[in-house]
Amino acid sequence: QVQLVESGGGLVQPGGSLSLSCVASGRFDSIPVMGWYRQAPGKERELVATITSGGITNYADSVKGRFTISRDNVKNAVYLQMNSLRPEDTAVYDCYAEVRRVINVEGATASRTYWGKGTLVTVSS
Repeated sequence: QVQLVESGGGLVQPGGSLSLSCVASGRFDSIPVMGWYRQAPGKERELVATITSGGITNYADSVKGRFTISRDNVKNAVYLQMNSLRPEDTAVYDCYAEVRRVINVEGATASRTYWGKGTLVTVSS
């Protein structure tokens, strides 16, 4: 099993900053992709940002220039630095990891996506 533990959510004023962290633990051989989704009240879940093990990043248009995703492959951690926060950034932020395991001696692999429990970010004055 794989567990993702998030931290760093909370209440912040508009224009403020907040940093989220997510650490993966358990049985796996690699994590090709990690990232963050979010779901605001009454809205569908949306992609915020992703990052590959090689450092290639992808952002939602709504957060480009304000949010920065990074990861530490040794710690199996992903981070989200959120600056210039807006009320519309209020949501539950979910960390996810695409985990890969070697399943036989020939080196065949199997992948599976795991999710954290979510951390609430509230942007309000």
